[in-house]
Amino acid sequence: MTDRRADRTEAIMRAALALAQEVGFAKLSIEAVAARAGVGKHTVYRRWPSRGLLFLDAVLTLDQHGLAHRDTGDIVADLREVMTRAADLLGRPPWGPLYQDLIGEAQHDPQVAAALNQRFIEPQTADTLARLRAARDQGQLDPDFDLDLAMEILSGPLYFRLLITQQPMTDTYIDRVLHAVFAGMSPRPDKGDTTTTR
Repeated sequence: MTDRRADRTEAIMRAALALAQEVGFAKLSIEAVAARAGVGKHTVYRRWPSRGLLFLDAVLTLDQHGLAHRDTGDIVADLREVMTRAADLLGRPPWGPLYQDLIGEAQHDPQVAAALNQRFIEPQTADTLARLRAARDQGQLDPDFDLDLAMEILSGPLYFRLLITQQPMTDTYIDRVLHAVFAGMSPRPDKGDTTTTR
């Protein structure tokens, strides 16, 4: 019975993804998903109280292409690797359009927003902060730099291009972002040295 329930749940999420890619989330309905999955709509509602939460679960089943940071000892290279993967993931189907729809739904549905934050945003943030913290401990970053702010500055430009301007997130753009951020994050000269050159 458990295997059958799992199979049915998977079929419903596959149907939701397929329909969302065909007609867009705005036209997605529980009735259409149920029909595509070959189940009654009450079967869907028993698992998900709203189409937004169904859509969230369905999108998060997609492969996220290893967005965890490695620690090669080079913080810039490690961040560039993950930012490039994220840009590639979000810049093309199926992830890109589906994730944009998911972000849009989160603006209207507090449950979707909370679940998206807990299950996707927070783990990604924690992983990036852990990598930045390790780099700071290794002396690659200024010890006083605000790592939470650094995380927001690093991710902000990617979301700006994804959601607002819809310009491509190229490798060159990512390098520009990293250069701008690390100009302020690099270790500074000895703060106790007040010597001036005349």
